[in-house]
Amino acid sequence: MSPKKPSINAVLVGVQTQETSDLDLDSSLAELGRLAKTLGVNVISQITQKRDRIDAAVLGQGKRFELARLTGGNGVIPRGPLAQRQKIEENAELAMADLLAEFGEPEQLANLVIVDAELTPAQIRNLSQAVGVEVTDRTGIIVDIFHRHASTREARLQVEIARLKYLAPRMRASGGPTERQAGKGAGESNLELDRRKVRDRIAELNKELAVIEGEASVRRSRRKDTLRVALVGYTNAGKSSWMRLLTTSSVLVEDKLFATLDTTVRALFPKVTPQILISDTVGFIQRLPHDLVASFRSTLEEAKEASLLLHVVDASDANFELQLAVTREVLGEIGALEGHSMLVLNKIDRCDTERRQMLRERYPDAIQISANEPDDVQRLHGIIAQDFERLLDDLTFVVPYSQSALIGEVHKRARVVSETFEDDGVHYELKIATTDAERLQRMLK
Repeated sequence: MSPKKPSINAVLVGVQTQETSDLDLDSSLAELGRLAKTLGVNVISQITQKRDRIDAAVLGQGKRFELARLTGGNGVIPRGPLAQRQKIEENAELAMADLLAEFGEPEQLANLVIVDAELTPAQIRNLSQAVGVEVTDRTGIIVDIFHRHASTREARLQVEIARLKYLAPRMRASGGPTERQAGKGAGESNLELDRRKVRDRIAELNKELAVIEGEASVRRSRRKDTLRVALVGYTNAGKSSWMRLLTTSSVLVEDKLFATLDTTVRALFPKVTPQILISDTVGFIQRLPHDLVASFRSTLEEAKEASLLLHVVDASDANFELQLAVTREVLGEIGALEGHSMLVLNKIDRCDTERRQMLRERYPDAIQISANEPDDVQRLHGIIAQDFERLLDDLTFVVPYSQSALIGEVHKRARVVSETFEDDGVHYELKIATTDAERLQRMLK
């Protein structure tokens, strides 16, 4: 029997600056808690503070002591002359004693602190010294989740590049204050050598990724003339559930953030003619790290090139409008915001009558549906098929009997409105996409 893994208990830390409201902070911390839970981390407490800005210490002295009580640290960032540090530590002991007298010993100590911000290496080091346990930030947690959930070769490469870019500036020297030299006369410290190895590894991964992205680009170009729908939206909004229902594919569906990182493309089912392809995409989140957005830019090309964006939102989430804004912001970054789209208010079965009415008034053109309702699955299938009528042209087409092999292509690429057999060949009235019409015309000898 394998030994039980020690539990990771964390304290969440939120700093409210002038740019954030109470609502923004509460929403962001709640989301950070869900991110931690996705990694199997047990959140035992949270601490917040209002500050003008996040400085080198991250928190003010009083809040550092409050945090240190929950981690077993002393709340002190060791700096300055020895005598000054000793005096600070003595005062810290008195302050900690007062805190313990007032609030008592915590039931359990945290062994991780997660700060709801992107911290510099110095800020992480300072706070870690003060609390005596590992400190990470929002970006670090998201990168870890991506690293754990990536399954395809492309996604693993993308995430590893982002992870190394995140870790490189946070690497610390292992050889003490003077940093041991890699070798006599080498002129390069161990830390510099390690960082150069990381840069070389990133360059190597980028080369591998370029090859894979080139292959993916070829596959996308082959689908260029196909009618395509891209499911986009906030993480855990229900995109993968709809991908599975609309295509009968066995994509992963989990109640976790970032359960899907890999783009999946399947045909709409029951099938329609011309064929419509559905693609699922990576979910978005508040302050998604820039390197991850950049890494997944190729994957998100599916959204940019789609004929229809289905913007899936969890209508039951109190913060869905913020999530809607975040998704639009990321789509804007990749140049996909101007495409034809529909707003899908998902999980509507979790909304009461009053909320549904409010949503109808605020978003009159949105589709209110639930993945748990079979009728809604049929309804969305019909809405998608009907929407693509705008892209189909009317075409009269004659296939001479001498080219009867073309009849199969006609039925594959177009919806046949009428089919009659005349002396000069088979006469068709078709509904067909422009590119497919041009292809059929070229096939006529």
